[in-house]
Amino acid sequence: MTPEIAVTLFLITLAIILFATEKLPVDVISLLLVVALVMSGVLNIKDAVAGFGNEIIITIGGLFVLVGGLIKTGLVDLIGRRISKIAGTNEFFLTALIMAVAALASAFINNTTTAAMLLPVVIGLAARAKLPPSKLLMPMAFGTILGGSCTLIGTSTNLAVSGALQRYGYEPISMFELTPVGLVMVLAGILYMLVIGRKLLPAHKASGDSLTDDYSIRDYISELIVLPDSPLVGETLASANIRAEMDLNVLGIIRGDTKIAAPSNNERIQRRDILVVEGKIADILRVKEESGLEIKADFELNDVLLESDHIELFEVLINIDSTFVGRTLKMLDFRDRYGLTVLAINHHSKTIVEKMSDVHLRFGDVLLVQGPRKAVENLITDREVILLEDVSDSTARTDKRRWAIAAFALFLGLSFTKVTTGFEVPVAVCVLSGVFLMLATKTVRYSEIYSFIDFRLLVLIAGMMSFGVAMENTGTDRYLAAIIETTFGSFGVAAVLGGFFLLTVLLTQPMSNQAAALVVLPVAVKTALEFGADPRPFAIMVTLAASFSFITPLEPACVLVYTAGRYRFMDFVKVGFILTAVVFVAAMLLVPIFWPFS
Repeated sequence: MTPEIAVTLFLITLAIILFATEKLPVDVISLLLVVALVMSGVLNIKDAVAGFGNEIIITIGGLFVLVGGLIKTGLVDLIGRRISKIAGTNEFFLTALIMAVAALASAFINNTTTAAMLLPVVIGLAARAKLPPSKLLMPMAFGTILGGSCTLIGTSTNLAVSGALQRYGYEPISMFELTPVGLVMVLAGILYMLVIGRKLLPAHKASGDSLTDDYSIRDYISELIVLPDSPLVGETLASANIRAEMDLNVLGIIRGDTKIAAPSNNERIQRRDILVVEGKIADILRVKEESGLEIKADFELNDVLLESDHIELFEVLINIDSTFVGRTLKMLDFRDRYGLTVLAINHHSKTIVEKMSDVHLRFGDVLLVQGPRKAVENLITDREVILLEDVSDSTARTDKRRWAIAAFALFLGLSFTKVTTGFEVPVAVCVLSGVFLMLATKTVRYSEIYSFIDFRLLVLIAGMMSFGVAMENTGTDRYLAAIIETTFGSFGVAAVLGGFFLLTVLLTQPMSNQAAALVVLPVAVKTALEFGADPRPFAIMVTLAASFSFITPLEPACVLVYTAGRYRFMDFVKVGFILTAVVFVAAMLLVPIFWPFS
């Protein structure tokens, strides 16, 4: 082993550990890896930044904008209403139709984006069918993952591997090269979920009639009567400073027959007002002696008490690209800046009510918030949160819907030019043509396009492609290929192919799909050459395996449904392990047929 190989192996091991622990964002890890490769002398600066100039980066960025146009025009809400109309309330047909629609959509839209768009739609369908959301959300997430294997643009992983293949001197993956195998995978996955998986799904309680019961906040909310001689009489909520002085949040005021939900800081406290407050029991119990307040003995909490004509309770899920991720409510100055009060935080079925202002928010957290619908809609528009309820497309640009469809059709049409005319238009140009049509028709506004793009993903892919150059230049790929050949070679090339599938699936649990694929790909290509086989079936197998992350809820599409469906970690292990075995068998049978070893 040369010093360069040792350094490269050390850096990739360190990267895998950092990806798994999630102590740093994935894009930061990728950039640190690039810097380390240059500082250690493994790569020169030109090779280290080569990945950032790859056309795949432009392609993926453009796809984000195209998808943004589909979202802005409300196409997903239209799909949700059609599903409900066709399937009705039958669980079997709902499961089949939801998975089919999710797979079809994710064949052309990133599966995480598809899952985010369909999440509130499926929750609404579950409510209308009187089913627990856990019965439909996991099939929806699995459907989006399966559908991503059908086309080149189904996932960014497919695009990343295609770009890497091109850099290695091989033909990139064509638009519909994966479709025959992908469709079989989708059908096998749907059949499994309908026959076996559906029976393994938990029936976790849906959000019922009372969100306050769902979040178990009854013990943290009480009613306090303002006594006539209280020093708070005549004070505004701001000057009384109840939040700072007593560690209590005032959620509402009952004044005679009038109810004021989420009162403003300028609201003055009057004699005999009843303050609806949230806080720890100890803080609530000591208010009488300190502030002339008395606990109302016959208090009964319900959602109506915290709502009014303009104030409602909402469940919102922190989006994957939200600026809230990694920050606390205190850091965000959440209540004053956004006009919403957070009553509880739910992370992976654990409800947090105390000391919420110090909790660092994470992707997939669900917040129970109180406030006006307009304030929530603003957060949805800014892609900070996803509202966990079925919503209409009243704010969508429905008049631009035909242009969004036309732009996507233009992109797909240009992708077929090699088949129809013999002249190949680069995928990046196809995507940008659709983007320009959206901009020209104002389906997407220029000021919005950069907000649609997940730059963290682009940096991750570019950085990991540069790492692929390092593995090739230092001979690390040949070194690892020799180890695999020695270990598995006696079992034949098919066994080695299966080994790469399992290795990639294993790495996708702690790592992002794209990173796992780009780490394994150079080793798989080199191993194929060592066996005298065509590298393409190995590259395709790694691509498929990187997408099929069903066993744990760490795949972004699964993270989105984890808390919303009240799932437990083992729910995914139980249902996803068998599904992984199903797609493994299908891949082992089909890949060598469509992409022969020689």
